[in-house]
Formats: sequence, structure tokens, C-alpha cells
Amino acid sequence: MTHVLFYLAAFAVAIGVLVTVHEFGHFWVARRLGVKVLRFSIGFGRPLVTWRSRRDDTEYVLAAIPLGGYVKMLDEREAPVPPQELGRAFNRKPVASRMAIVAAGPFFNFLLALVAYWVMFTTGIPGMRPLIGAVAPGSPAARAEVRAGEEILSVDGRATPTWNTARFALLDAALGNRSAVLELRAPGGGTVRRVLPAADSRTVLQSQDLWAAVGIKPWRPVLPAVVGRVVPGDPAAAAGLRRGDRVVAVDGHAVKDWDAMAAIIRAHPGGELRLRVVRDGVSRTMTVKAARIGGPHGAEGRIGVYPQVPKGLFDRLRVTVRYGPIDAGLHAVQRTADMTVRMLRMLGRMFTGEVSVRSISGPITIARYAGESASVGLIPFLGFLAIVSISLGVLNLLPIPILDGGHLLYYLVEAVKGSPVSEAVQAAGQRIGIVLLLLLMSLAFYNDLRRLFIG
Repeated sequence: MTHVLFYLAAFAVAIGVLVTVHEFGHFWVARRLGVKVLRFSIGFGRPLVTWRSRRDDTEYVLAAIPLGGYVKMLDEREAPVPPQELGRAFNRKPVASRMAIVAAGPFFNFLLALVAYWVMFTTGIPGMRPLIGAVAPGSPAARAEVRAGEEILSVDGRATPTWNTARFALLDAALGNRSAVLELRAPGGGTVRRVLPAADSRTVLQSQDLWAAVGIKPWRPVLPAVVGRVVPGDPAAAAGLRRGDRVVAVDGHAVKDWDAMAAIIRAHPGGELRLRVVRDGVSRTMTVKAARIGGPHGAEGRIGVYPQVPKGLFDRLRVTVRYGPIDAGLHAVQRTADMTVRMLRMLGRMFTGEVSVRSISGPITIARYAGESASVGLIPFLGFLAIVSISLGVLNLLPIPILDGGHLLYYLVEAVKGSPVSEAVQAAGQRIGIVLLLLLMSLAFYNDLRRLFIG
């Protein structure tokens, strides 16, 4: 229960920041362009906190449902406007000003991502060197003659100091439907080049686990099945497991190392497991009910334990990507632009069926990622925040009538034809937009529930 509350808190913080930044973009630009803002609300539904500014008479609201927000501006289409205030009405502003106000929300989401990446690059992004542990027989990597023990130095000429950078570079090659040229450091020294053919792109894009689709398994040391940390409130803690316990069997199956134990637990989501452990030389049996969580290959079991890792074991694999303030800014701009283009290409491939719609996530999955990233530290949480902020910016720019992109489309038509789009057309567009959003939300919830209960 403790970790669930933590995940919910991290989700609430993430959504609160994203919504506030998005709506502040609309608010700030509207004020700068002379539009009167009547209400700035974070959340929907019943107001929890309300206050009114004496300087501009704007009402600020914190509402009960924190899954969105809005900025209400003075507008003749919504209510009568006093003659002396007509110059501050949104609908009276030039079309260029209205477009700037509408586009400001998504723009501020991209700006938030840029700032988050700048903080990450100046602070230092920790990661693990992409050292290959195993290559699956018959896989794309095996056909390209990639071998265990090699380290990925670059993909298509882009340096890949960590697994994360290698994954994004390989994904870009798949999205471009092109071969990926891997530069690898051989175990004995020296470098070699391997080519993953473009023919394998579709397999990569349809998979929830890119490295598994390619056939590469990251190197990991063999760790004994000794508990190094127990998550408070998780099933293991409730069952009485402690740090230092050595697990020797699960459901009567002897386990030689941590991976063997974890594999059994993952294979039993929601099931009761009998763990035989040795504590202080005494053997005892404990019953643990594994929690059910969504994983890259479907529902997985989890009990909330981490292995005991000998000090210094990963030192030679750890790497921190860090830059000075100016270089960090340049890399932040590049990372934001790359992520934006990547998401647009993913959306395009989704419409053609080359990317699975199962990759669309709803609030349950987002909450899980928010909690997991926040539990690791500030830098992973900022990375999560940046990606979701870019997603929110891209989504809002889609030409769907109820979204910012739909309004921008209307104003673009108005700028071309010299008169506003008719109210009847806008009303019809609103109905279509609502239906499309409901379908998208339903698909996202279905994917969340599928990951949670079916796999």
C-alpha cells in the first residue's frame, strides 16, 4: 500500500506540473497580448481553493479532479462583454494573436522538456555502458554477427555511451526504415562494424521490448539470491522477508541465483509463492502473494525485493553523461527536437499499422512510470517528465477540433479565407473531436488494463 500511495503522489505531482505549465503558457501569452483572463483553473470539477487577484480581477482555482485545467478568457461568444472591455476580448484580437495564444500551451510543454533536459545534462545523467551479455540464436543481431561481450560504441555514427542512448538511436533507424550500422568494441580490443538490416524494422516497432526484438540481452553479473533491500509495504515486507535473507527455493524449485528466483516470481503474477529462505543459518518457509504489475511482455509478478550487490561490482560499467551549461543547453535542444520528431514518426507509423497501438498508455501506466522513476531519483523523474511533456505538446498540436491543434486549424482557415469558420462547422468539429478523444482514452485504458490483468 505504501508504494501505491507513493506512485499516486508522484503521478499527481507530474500531472500537476504538466498541466500548470501548459495552461500558464496560454495565460501568459494572453495577458501579454492584451486579453483579459477571467479564470485560471488547475483541475476540473468542484473548486477546492479559490482566490481572486486584485490587480487583474482574474480568479485562480485549484479544483478536485487534477487531470487537466483551463484558462477562461473574455469572449463575446460565451457571454456579453461590456463595451469598455471589448478591446480585451479574445474574439476581437487579430487571428495571429489568437493563434499565438492557442499555440503557447504546447510550446510551454516543449519548453518544460528543454529545461528538464538542461538540468539533467548539467547535473549528470547516470547510465550503464551498453555491453552485450548474450545474443539470441536466429535473431536479427545474430544474423548481423553481433556477439556477446561486444560493447555498442555508436549507432549510425551517433555515440551511444549508455543503453538508453543506444536504444533511441536504434529506434530512429527502425522508424526511418533503414539499416542500422553498429560500431562495436570487441572483447579483445579494437572495433568492428555490424549492420542490422532494414527488413527487421517492423519487428522492432511492433515489440514492446526493443532489445528483445533485436535479440540482444544486456550484460548483467550473476548475483546470489540474497535480499539486499525490501520495499516497505510490498508483499515481501508483509511476509516478513528481511535484508540478508538467502532464498534457496521457490515453490519447491531450487534457485541458484537472483535471476532464477526473479524469473519464477515474474511468471506468477497475483499467485501465492512459498519461499524457502536461510536466515542466520536457520532455514524457514514463508508464503508471499506476488503483486500483479504490467511488464514489457505482459503481466508480471512482483514481491518488492532487490538483490544484495557487492560494492564496486558495477563500477566499470557505470557512466555519467554531463556537460557544461552552454553545451548542456545545446544538447537539451537537440534531445527535445529528437524526441518530438520521434513521437511524430511513431504516430505516423501507428496509423499505417507498423507501430502497435498497444504502445499507447493511459493514466495507470503513466502513474506506474511516474512512481518508478521518482523512486530512483530526481534525474530519472525529470526524464520521465520531459518525455510526457513532449507527448502532451505533440498530442495537443494534432488537428483534432477539441484540441489546440484543431483551433489552430480553424484560425489558419480564417487567415486564408478572410472570415471565421462558421459556428455550425465548429460545433460539428467539437462533436467529432470529443468522439475521437473518447476513443483514444478508451484505447489507452484498455491497454492499461490489458497490461495489468491479461499481459
